[in-house]
Amino acid sequence: MKVLVSLYIPQLGIDMLKAHSELDVTVWDKDRLMTHEELLSQAKDYDILLTSSNYVINEEFVQKCPSIKMISTFSVGYDNVNIPLLNKHNIPFGNAPGAMTDATADVAFGLMIAVCRKMFYMYNMIPNDNWNILMPRANLGQEPKGKTLGIFGMGKIGMEMASRCKGAYGMDIYYHNRNRNPEAEKELDAKYVSFDELLKVSDIISAHCALTPETKGIFNKEAFQKMKSSAIFINTARGGVHNETDLIDALNSQEIWGAGLDVTNPEPMKADNPLLFMENVCVLPHIGSATVKARDEMARLAALNIIQFANGEEITNRVLK
Repeated sequence: MKVLVSLYIPQLGIDMLKAHSELDVTVWDKDRLMTHEELLSQAKDYDILLTSSNYVINEEFVQKCPSIKMISTFSVGYDNVNIPLLNKHNIPFGNAPGAMTDATADVAFGLMIAVCRKMFYMYNMIPNDNWNILMPRANLGQEPKGKTLGIFGMGKIGMEMASRCKGAYGMDIYYHNRNRNPEAEKELDAKYVSFDELLKVSDIISAHCALTPETKGIFNKEAFQKMKSSAIFINTARGGVHNETDLIDALNSQEIWGAGLDVTNPEPMKADNPLLFMENVCVLPHIGSATVKARDEMARLAALNIIQFANGEEITNRVLK
């Protein structure tokens, strides 16, 4: 079976695939991402595709690449993929869950501290020879110790973020999820509340949910207006979870105090986006999984999906809906 690896994943995953005698592997090894048009043009000649969340897998893809029998993604998220469509055409799809749990939680935790202390803004003052931090009332931030953390999406990453905040700062944990999480309630003394209550009680809200029709744009004008004026919004989940125009307005009108983003809406963010110039905002370019350990594990899991398919085995991390 011919396999197209549409991005230059860590060598561990490539070696796993090439070690399988039944797989003929081609790797995109250019120093840029393959365009969507290039993907459509090349994938039509392959049986299996290893791709990522950068590419939309929809009706057009299925029609133009009829030889594809299986798809694996170098990612956890799959909101870019039409799963019901793939199921209809009997094309199994597998992802890489759990690989980036610690790495993403670390970024969320780091953003929280960076926003609290206006670190990005203050760093940018240095090249301008501006050391006005010496002024007693200049650029004062917040301290996270003892504050209330609200987790929106208490899955693995949400649990790790809550654990870090509980352990380091003794923060009280509240959460909202599709379903209650008994483990979080037992281990972290987390309190399950409605979404509205989460907005009202939290000093810091950290989003760790999947992007679904229900969560798309859920952090909007109405949501920000319900938050404390001293609240900080953190999003390391998906940019589509928040309405960026509403977030900018909420910050400008001081409806909330600050924001930390590893995902933006749209993505990539334009260089003149107002969020980049606000003293109480920290933005990162979607680096949640960018550690050696996380990326190696993502590559391993993505390759494993393909190997299991080639062996006629059940795909452990198959996504069914």
